[in-house]
Amino acid sequence: MKVTKDLTIQQVIQMDNRAAAVFMRHGMFCVGCPAASAETVEQAAMGHNIDLDTLLEDLNEMLEE
Repeated sequence: MKVTKDLTIQQVIQMDNRAAAVFMRHGMFCVGCPAASAETVEQAAMGHNIDLDTLLEDLNEMLEE
């Protein structure tokens, strides 16, 4: 499994619930909002002014643990 920019936030959280904490650590508290089911990781990062590469790296590191 690998997190990519094209997955929705909800899909990532379904892969591993710990992803919610990673999103929140990056200031993305949208994990529970309705947009999480349709918004991709890339769209959410852009909307929150978050570096996409760093976010993806942290999410994928979490999956490897």
